Amino acid sequence: MTLATLIPLQRLCALAEVSRAGFYRWQHGHVRPAADADLDLRDEIQRIALEWPCYGWRRVTAELRRRGWAVNHKRVRRLMWEDNLLCLRRRKFVVTTDSHHELPVYPNLAGDLVLTGLDQLWVADITYIRLEIEFVYLAVILDAYSRRAIGWALERTLEDELSLAALRMALRARSPAPGLVHHSDRGLQYASKDYTDLLKAYQIDISMSRKGNPYDNARCESFLKTLKYEEVYRQEYRDLGEARASIERFIEKVYNQKRLHSALGYCPPAEFERALSAGAGEEGLA
Repeated sequence: MTLATLIPLQRLCALAEVSRAGFYRWQHGHVRPAADADLDLRDEIQRIALEWPCYGWRRVTAELRRRGWAVNHKRVRRLMWEDNLLCLRRRKFVVTTDSHHELPVYPNLAGDLVLTGLDQLWVADITYIRLEIEFVYLAVILDAYSRRAIGWALERTLEDELSLAALRMALRARSPAPGLVHHSDRGLQYASKDYTDLLKAYQIDISMSRKGNPYDNARCESFLKTLKYEEVYRQEYRDLGEARASIERFIEKVYNQKRLHSALGYCPPAEFERALSAGAGEEGLA
């Protein structure tokens, strides 16, 4: 083998960061180029990034550990930076609450609650979804302890029936005991007589955010942002039926069952609830 260059071999080896002995061993076929030690890990990180484009290095690290990788978060962060695996850019969140009404409003009971289990606090909110030629509206209810979406409805209207449909779904799913607190903003849909009467019929205490304090309902706001960034902004819904089917899949199959939540020790809400039930069962047998 000859080198068609005027650069000395010693200089070439220095540029390539190899020794001359290593070069001669490679030249005579005694060794193979070393494989990338991070190749398999990079492949797994890229698979996770494709499945969860909005995951940062913390959630990617947690997901890797769930898949059996013993990996340091600094290594994951470095590899993601090197491979340019950046999260999707977030869009501005649009508030749709109409609190200019003469209906009764209720004090904020959620701020002083110390949650110890399920069905102690439900949080509710409404957002808009853009279709090709119109807007539709999504109402959702979460269990604040597990962050699980337990009721939701998607319709063309912001009338009372939207929020009522989400509430009825949650009531069917959970059948809560008296004393549950339902927290929302001061919007017309949640202050309406039909909505508050249904809450009172189930002996649910009514709580509303303070005026000018949207962060009082931060848990639900966070869920809606997750829904927008990880589902809605990645789709182009043609009509209400397509949007409803896709959002149902995301809520029931992805968010509740698979998406890791930092507030739950990087567990999905459904898994977190199963662990609670298993723990309660073990205590009952003790």
